Amino acid sequence: MFGSLPPLSITTDHGDTMKSAEAVSSPPVKPLLDQPRVTATIDTGYDYLYSVSCLSEDQVWTRGNNETMKLLNLQSKLLTSIQTKSGDWPRDIAVTRDGDLVYTDYNDNTVNLIKNKQIQTVITLQGWYPLNVCSTASDDILVTMVSDDRKKSKFVRYSGSTEKQSIQFDDQGRPLYSSDINTKYIRENKNLDICVADCRANAVVVVNQSGKLRFRYTGHPSNTKLSFTPVGITTDSQSHILTTDHENDRIHILDQDGQFLRYIHCELDTPSGLCVDIRDNLFVAEYLPAKVKKIQYL
Repeated sequence: MFGSLPPLSITTDHGDTMKSAEAVSSPPVKPLLDQPRVTATIDTGYDYLYSVSCLSEDQVWTRGNNETMKLLNLQSKLLTSIQTKSGDWPRDIAVTRDGDLVYTDYNDNTVNLIKNKQIQTVITLQGWYPLNVCSTASDDILVTMVSDDRKKSKFVRYSGSTEKQSIQFDDQGRPLYSSDINTKYIRENKNLDICVADCRANAVVVVNQSGKLRFRYTGHPSNTKLSFTPVGITTDSQSHILTTDHENDRIHILDQDGQFLRYIHCELDTPSGLCVDIRDNLFVAEYLPAKVKKIQYL
């Protein structure tokens, strides 16, 4: 309120000046735009579109209602297409830190990595079906899954094919997530929280790095007439959490503590999957028109 402070500096015995790690890594503050705007629309060619994952500012991977995953540019040009190893639909897709593609296959219980157009099965589940997937800043893979009897849900963190963490219950031993095969899109936030859009539970469930429940977001508190149906979820450089309200054709923007900030409308039609590129452009997969909209909101 009274001015600004320069980044913290430390002078060494040799007279060199070092910026603190926090000062170096903290992203510049970007205010939310009053009027978000669509800057590109991509026609994917699917009948129904479920997921979108950013490879770059102008290239996105998509998955729809068949076994083919497509890499498209902003002009809707098909750059690459890859079919699943099983011939079944991929359940979800994610781009890793190295630019490779990961997909889950519900029908053969696998998580697969595509590198140089070669498919490698890295995880095969026993007793669980993989649902949605994301890649983290540390290059781990997070997978939401449901038990084969449909009675339990959890997410698991993998480093390669090694399980590192499994989160299923809160501190009171209650299930964190609904137990069904509906989508449970998952993302890691900048503060290392794990955010899951649990459509069946009508909630966004956020736990910290160790798996402790931080909060549940069940929609804007003033809105009691419309149900909240979160499907896709993503996070940005400001630690905002963005989630699609599938049935109400809008996106909710929350801060990292679950406080509602704003809606994005932009004439969206059944929004489902979401991703954000390195410049905080938002890509929205529209389920029924099977189009991807690129939106500037910061």
